[in-house]
Amino acid sequence: MKQTTHAKSKSAGASPLHALFTRELRIGHRIGGGASLGVVFFLILVTLTPFAVGPDLALLARIAPAMLWISGLLATLLGLDRLFQADHEDGSLDLLLTSAAPLELIVLTKCAAHWILTGLPLVIAAPFFGLMLALPANQLWSVTLSLLAGTPALTLIGAIGAALTVSLRRGGLLLAILILPLCVPVLIFGVAAAGAAPGAMIPFATPFLILCALTLMALAGAPIAAAAALRHMSE
Repeated sequence: MKQTTHAKSKSAGASPLHALFTRELRIGHRIGGGASLGVVFFLILVTLTPFAVGPDLALLARIAPAMLWISGLLATLLGLDRLFQADHEDGSLDLLLTSAAPLELIVLTKCAAHWILTGLPLVIAAPFFGLMLALPANQLWSVTLSLLAGTPALTLIGAIGAALTVSLRRGGLLLAILILPLCVPVLIFGVAAAGAAPGAMIPFATPFLILCALTLMALAGAPIAAAAALRHMSE
């Protein structure tokens, strides 16, 4: 009997977060700011690179990891300013603040939905775009793994900026100014891991493990910081 009651309370506690996660995915697809927009923006930046630096394949291969990561960072910023702002405008943010579920878990759920809509498609498309930049085949896996490990940190860091600018009608530019300096360590080690090749001076594992550590730090701290900013805004 006690186990049944515990199971019911556990499922009841998880259902609001599951409903929120499903709602975020549906809204993302409905407004057209999901996977297609991020991948198209990613594609445009990658396509423009050869026109900017010229047809030198050796040069393109050398800068490809950096260009893929910068493109991924900018594509991740798409829609981040609306992460909490839409809820603030329609009044649903007040309901989230008074929800029985912890606000930190609500923030984490919204970040997970945003990453699935924007970050995951970029990770899947990265090997194909790497070929467009003449990236060697043996480096495609390092680019993909580095983006898979690092893009969640970009979304989580962006959630802090989105929470700080939630009450501003046009806070997209301010959000970028706030979070881009915080994304620099992720960008540095992401590019280092993506550019690691067999026999290179810096092995792949070193920057990749640091990148994973940065993502875990963002996973632990960003929801708390974003939740505190939302609570302060509501006071």
